[in-house]
Amino acid sequence: MEYYFSQDDALLKKEKKKARELRNSQWWKRKRSQGICYYCRGSFPPKTLTMDHIVPMARGGKSVKNNVVPCCKECNSKKKQLLPLEWTAYMETLSASPRE
Repeated sequence: MEYYFSQDDALLKKEKKKARELRNSQWWKRKRSQGICYYCRGSFPPKTLTMDHIVPMARGGKSVKNNVVPCCKECNSKKKQLLPLEWTAYMETLSASPRE
């Protein structure tokens, strides 16, 4: 499932700048220091966790504290630009598919 969205380049640039600032904050460092991926709940070395926007910037999400979470690289790569409801549906299809 691929989603492509266009957004004002100036707005996207502004949100990316805010994300960089947030990534350097003590709040983010404390949040990441727990070492838990928001999506898979796996435990990881804190420095390997990435910042993920729950509502992606490309879909109108903002770089604010209640929209960013620590995320392992695998989940971040799989989630791409999905909204929370779409991500949940995707995860349910994985758990419903037969295992070999």
